Amino acid sequence: MKHSVATRHVLLATALSAGAGFASAQGNATLDGIAKYREMLQDGNPAELFEMKGEELWKQKRGPKNATMEQCDLGKGPGVLKGAFTELPRFFKDTGKVQDLEMRLITCMDTLQGFKAEDVVKAPFGKGEKANVVAMATYVATQSKGMRFNLPQAAAQEKAMYEVGKRLFFQRGGPHDFACASCHGVDGGRIRLQDLPNLTKNPGDGIGFAAWPAYRVSNSQMWSMQHRLNDCYRQQRFPEPKFGSDATIALGVYMGVNAKGAESIVPAIKR
Repeated sequence: MKHSVATRHVLLATALSAGAGFASAQGNATLDGIAKYREMLQDGNPAELFEMKGEELWKQKRGPKNATMEQCDLGKGPGVLKGAFTELPRFFKDTGKVQDLEMRLITCMDTLQGFKAEDVVKAPFGKGEKANVVAMATYVATQSKGMRFNLPQAAAQEKAMYEVGKRLFFQRGGPHDFACASCHGVDGGRIRLQDLPNLTKNPGDGIGFAAWPAYRVSNSQMWSMQHRLNDCYRQQRFPEPKFGSDATIALGVYMGVNAKGAESIVPAIKR
């Protein structure tokens, strides 16, 4: 049976519409499945163990000076934890630098407890004092759970770091010509079962910057934002950045400022 050109166009449009509807239904089913999977993971989040360890380390007298971390100033005053995480990275006058939570903790370990900052920075992820920094970061960040991100941008250094972070976010390079924006610069992206939030704006509560530190189920490790950024560079086939480098801090400022108003769910859990 032959059809006219107009009829064939109608049949083709109908078929495409049906196919799109089927694909959309499949996509929605996949998203629902991912949501249920994550909901199940949240029950008994192992990150709570790291939080407990972090609290112990915070209050324990350690280091050459045999002191606690309880007088560490994270931007809200010595020892004030509530709300500090959701305003980091920020500029600190005593160091003359914009610091994220991890680097600020290392500064306090150096000044209050006598640990050598350079030794902590050089340690491998998940080892020695670097692991202790992640545990304390988890404890500190948890004190701001449910609060909204509102990074300061009053200081010239904070504004400069935002602009540097923005450039780095869109900078393409490496053997695959990738940038952070290649995965996180558009809405609705996904790779395998992993959603790829758009980090050029507020991606929503507990997403992107507002979800780290987080427990990684796939490798049974607690990852900080510094570790997350390091792995992103690795996947782009870039040279791995130095821990606490200006580049990683700048990216943290850029994403953190863009996340203004997002609710922190730390400690989160990831696959």
